[in-house]
Amino acid sequence: MSENKAPGLAEHVATVWRDEIVPTLHDYIAIPNVSVAYDPDWKANGHMDRAVDLLHGWAQRRQIAGMRIEVRQIDGRTPLILIEIPAANGGPVGDTVVLYGHLDKQPEMIGWRDDLGPWKPVVEGDKMYGRGGADDGYALFASLTAIEAAHLAGYPTARCVLLIEASEESGSPDLPAHLEAIGDRLGMPSLVICLDSGAMDYERMWITTSLRGMASGVLRVDVLTEGVHSGEASGVVPSSFRVARQLLDRIEDSATGRILLDEFHVQIPADRVAEANDTAAAFDAHDVYPWVAGVRPMVDDPAEQLLARTWRPTLSITGVGGIPPVGSAGNVLRPYTELVLSLRLPPTADANAALAALQRTLTENPPSGARVTFTVGDVANGWNAPAATPWLTAAVDDASMIAFGHPARTFGEGGSVPFMGMLGATYPDAQFVITGVLGPGSNAHGPNEFLHLPLAEGLTVAIAEVLRHHATRA
Repeated sequence: MSENKAPGLAEHVATVWRDEIVPTLHDYIAIPNVSVAYDPDWKANGHMDRAVDLLHGWAQRRQIAGMRIEVRQIDGRTPLILIEIPAANGGPVGDTVVLYGHLDKQPEMIGWRDDLGPWKPVVEGDKMYGRGGADDGYALFASLTAIEAAHLAGYPTARCVLLIEASEESGSPDLPAHLEAIGDRLGMPSLVICLDSGAMDYERMWITTSLRGMASGVLRVDVLTEGVHSGEASGVVPSSFRVARQLLDRIEDSATGRILLDEFHVQIPADRVAEANDTAAAFDAHDVYPWVAGVRPMVDDPAEQLLARTWRPTLSITGVGGIPPVGSAGNVLRPYTELVLSLRLPPTADANAALAALQRTLTENPPSGARVTFTVGDVANGWNAPAATPWLTAAVDDASMIAFGHPARTFGEGGSVPFMGMLGATYPDAQFVITGVLGPGSNAHGPNEFLHLPLAEGLTVAIAEVLRHHATRA
């Protein structure tokens, strides 16, 4: 096990988490600041500004010399918290570390335990339940505490720039405008740290090596101008649901789930296949998801499961329109059906090319002459990490040993963080530490989301150690 360079660092982090972060996260979880895609009236409702004010106020109280905090506002855009911290304790002045997170949240979702709720913060053992604590409200607290602890321990650190955006859960539509407005204030970062990813267990620091892209939108099929008696019309008027089914069959094999469009597929790199094989022993799908009894995974081999959730395209239907609830469903042939299509893309797929193929395939030559429209939603390229330099490999292993007593491990993540794709394209020479607290059962975006407090605290220590390694690398 590595020797901690500053024995008091972990104690400081633990105290801040217990006495300051957990109570503030409690207040943050209680704010229903869902992302702009789910709350178009976010400005009038004021929830996002309340969350920004809460995090901004907490940040201002940190003991970090020279820290400058700014809440960036652009008309019609969600705000951005920008924090700049100069190099400290002899760290390299001309170098920059960018630390990233977000504070907007997914909507409520049904299915919460009776004693829990999305806006009801509850600490139960090591878990803090509630929407947004793990995804990704903790990021600002962990990042600043890591920097503060590193400075108090006398660690050298480079200049740090912290970005906390408020539109990530909508695909980061507002972030490019903010990045353009702040110009060159990011500098030329040599290291990017993102705390918006996951973990395979709660015993170590997990490093994400790839993120999937996304192409989403709303497929709508119209066959009538109003609903009619199903007994009168069925057999003559085509069902909008059946037409939608036919259209889905153009893009997905309903028996296997394989996406049929070539633009959605890539050759999986050999190192990522090897990584999946190495990580497979730590992945058991039966323990990760809340299965209904008797349901089986789509593939049985754990390595293939990892590749299926990280490097292969998938389709999920995440919303439905035009269909009444079961309790109020009359004998009506409905006039239209709407489906929200969420397609995850391999990390190196071209999202725009995939989207164009999707639109074309869904809307050309519609069955039965139905009116078919596809309204584009989130579109984002994925991200594949550059090869880690020797110093970074050593840094994350040492940091994980200090914080958890176990070396770091790597894996691909099935979700998306649009900003990583943006940064990867802009700063091809930067190194990346993408990590997070979304471990087994944490259920980001779903009911009963929780933040695993010991993992979050350990990651805070680990980030401080990574910053030390970065500042002292040869």
